[in-house]
Amino acid sequence: MSKATLVVMAAGIGSRFGGGIKQLEPVGPNGEIIMDYSIYDAMEAGFDKVVFVIRKDLEKDFKEVIGNRIEKVVDVAYAYQEVDDIPEAYKETFKARTKPWGTGQAILCCKDVVDAPFLVINADDYYGKQAFAEAFEYLTKTTDSEKREICMVSFVLKNTLSDNGAVTRGVCKVDENGYLSEIVETQNIEKYNEGAAVHQDNEYKVIDIESPVSMNMWGLKPDFFEILEQGFEDFVKGTEPENLKAEYLLPTIIGDLLKENELSVKVLVSKDKWFGVTYKEDKESVVGELKALIEAGVYPEKLF
Repeated sequence: MSKATLVVMAAGIGSRFGGGIKQLEPVGPNGEIIMDYSIYDAMEAGFDKVVFVIRKDLEKDFKEVIGNRIEKVVDVAYAYQEVDDIPEAYKETFKARTKPWGTGQAILCCKDVVDAPFLVINADDYYGKQAFAEAFEYLTKTTDSEKREICMVSFVLKNTLSDNGAVTRGVCKVDENGYLSEIVETQNIEKYNEGAAVHQDNEYKVIDIESPVSMNMWGLKPDFFEILEQGFEDFVKGTEPENLKAEYLLPTIIGDLLKENELSVKVLVSKDKWFGVTYKEDKESVVGELKALIEAGVYPEKLF
């Protein structure tokens, strides 16, 4: 059977873990958090291992909230994203830094526990079943080509908007063969009349609500770790010591490789509704969305 791993980025949850942080509040009828639904959908699609990227200081609380429960139903491993997990030569330079180095570093931390094609997701986003099914199909059926190829699951803009305020989305330009040509980071997208618009300087510029957008759901192969390792060293080396918030970000890394023609990105499409807790008011709608999905038979009342 083809193997594929789910990598859940949860290191950014922060030190307020368990103290009312929005992403970890229960949203399901039995106290489930959003991550539970992602893992359920991934397992149903065929993923057979889950890797949680967390910070070492969160391990005990994290295992109590979700880890211990999940390892009863699927193979689980942990990768630890630490602020000082950087090339030895630069540790002294950045000793005042307290913040981890972003999503690129988070994925790089997994190199010793991931040996199969893998899908990267955010811990606090609900993606829906289609996204995991499409990604698993791609990751386990695609053969290696001469050019390095990865995939991204795109969502339809209208399915990712919040009723409670503006959102930032990576709007994708896709060529006629279904490959990514550019991601345009677009801020202040709001629901507007029957569609959506970018709100800027008291003006509203209408944006096509059918546009594909990236929600940071990437399908990668283990050889991508080599790119990340070299790139991370170059990034740290090029960061000014006083810049304590510089981040090595996966979308930026992929965007740069795309521009340099070092990589092609197959864009998969999910028509499912994405949701997450961007604003505290979003929690109520997430609870309502999941309740409706349970009532429609998409999920059982008790997941695991």
